[in-house]
Amino acid sequence: MVSLSKMEQSSSSSAVAAVISTNANINTDRARRRKKKKSVLQKHPSKENRNSQSHAKWKTEAQQQIYSSKLIQALSQVNLNPSTSSAPRQGRAVREVADRALAFAAKGKTRWSRAILTSRIKLKFRKQQHKRQRLASTSSGSTTGSRSRSSRKHKVSVLGLKGKGLPAVQRKVSVLGRLVPGCRKQPLPVILEEATDYIAALEMQVKAMSAIAELLSRSTSEASSSSSPMTS
Repeated sequence: MVSLSKMEQSSSSSAVAAVISTNANINTDRARRRKKKKSVLQKHPSKENRNSQSHAKWKTEAQQQIYSSKLIQALSQVNLNPSTSSAPRQGRAVREVADRALAFAAKGKTRWSRAILTSRIKLKFRKQQHKRQRLASTSSGSTTGSRSRSSRKHKVSVLGLKGKGLPAVQRKVSVLGRLVPGCRKQPLPVILEEATDYIAALEMQVKAMSAIAELLSRSTSEASSSSSPMTS
């Protein structure tokens, strides 16, 4: 009986030791996984963290200075002579230059910046294509031109009817996709991500352009005051 009880005690103690060792192994494995996960997160931050960092960069003073220098450099190459171009055309040119400088500041890392950078190339191609079509339509006669105009009107009306039949949420998503460059046919998560970054970039653009306009108005007022004759 004594030998049996000793055997039972030894078996129970060995079982307890086995349980303790397995628990210790589990704990060490969990600790290793946590360390590995932490190191991976530090090396490769999550998509949300990357997005928040990219949105926050537009609010820094350094980014505003970088964009301002790019914008001034680009504006110096634009012809803003009022005698050769009208005011709306000048405003359009300034707007295009400001948007391109903003896309360059974003370094093409976002969809909207890549769309702005490639839009100029697409615009040149469309102008060339439009010229060719106009020459072809004038050579073929006015009847084909009237047919093409009627077909365009029909297409526009059909697209308008399709847009009206969409639910309210889908209409708002499609409108937002049109407002953000390069997001016309993208899903909702992509549109929201790009719109958040684009809005932050536009806010920085407004601040930078306001600061430049204030500096220019101050310099012109100082120049006019210094050039005016001294009165007794």
